[in-house]
Amino acid sequence: MAVAVTMTKPLPAHPLPKKPLPAGWPRERYESHNRRLKAMRLAIALLDTGVYRPEQAPNHQIRSTAARIGVHAPSDTTCRLVRALLYDNC
Repeated sequence: MAVAVTMTKPLPAHPLPKKPLPAGWPRERYESHNRRLKAMRLAIALLDTGVYRPEQAPNHQIRSTAARIGVHAPSDTTCRLVRALLYDNC
């Protein structure tokens, strides 16, 4: 009987270097891009703490998670986006 082995690359020991975003985009696109990145980081941190449903993540919990992982406090819009990401993972 054959055993399936998944070959995944190990995660790097240090974060990947950031690349600058391309010049010439409208300001709203930069803001939207950075907001989505921040929401993803917060959603991952919430998932790591056991928060799997949007109703388990009120604004104050998202903001306290942001403080714990060293991210500036998110706006109400970013909090809604975090809950939307959690909803998609259900």
